[in-house]
Amino acid sequence: MNKETIEEKFGAVAEQKGFISPTQFLKGLEIQVKENVEEGKHRFIGSILLEEGFITRLQINDVLDAMGEGLMEGLL
Repeated sequence: MNKETIEEKFGAVAEQKGFISPTQFLKGLEIQVKENVEEGKHRFIGSILLEEGFITRLQINDVLDAMGEGLMEGLL
């Protein structure tokens, strides 16, 4: 599974669980793209959403468990 697919799935699961809104997910993606272009670095969407205060570490773990990815470190 590539990063885009993982991040799209992460966003969909987080939205389904009511942890984030579609607007918050899009804001996270905007930040991610801006960093990719301007700074040449890639951060996972979970890390960005956490930093923005849109989601908690426990919620990230819940999403990752639902995705079958295991530990939070997968997206942080």
